[in-house]
Amino acid sequence: MFASRLRWPICLVSGMLMIAIGCQDPNRPRLFPVSGVVIHNDEPLTSGSLIFFPDRDAEYPDDAPTSMLQVDGTFVMKTYPFGNGVAPGKYKVCLNPGLAAGIKRPEYADPKKTPWEIEITDSGNTEIVFETTK
Repeated sequence: MFASRLRWPICLVSGMLMIAIGCQDPNRPRLFPVSGVVIHNDEPLTSGSLIFFPDRDAEYPDDAPTSMLQVDGTFVMKTYPFGNGVAPGKYKVCLNPGLAAGIKRPEYADPKKTPWEIEITDSGNTEIVFETTK
C-alpha cells in the first residue's frame, strides 16, 4: 500500500523532469555576464543603446547583444531572446546611430569604423569602461 501511494508522485516528478529536459533549446548560446559604463567627455552617456556586433568566428554569431544605457551610463548586455549575458567571442562595440550622431561621433555607430572592441571569455566581463576618444 505504501509503495502504491508513492507511485503517482514518482511518476509525476519523473514526467516533469523529462519534459523540462526535452524542452531545452539545443541552439541556446552559453551566456556570461557583461556590464560596465559608457563615458563621453568625462561624463556618463545617459541615453541610447550599446550594440555588440559578433565576429564571424564568435561562438554564437547569430545575434547582436544589446543594452539600453541607464541614467548613470551603466549597461547590462542581453542576448535576445535568451536573456542577460553574451556568448564568448570577439565583438565590435557600437552606439546606436542616433546617439553617435548626437555626440558628433558617427564612427561609433559603424562596426567597421568603431575603435571599440572586446573579447568575452567564459568568466564574463563586469567592469568594462567604454570611453570615446577626444
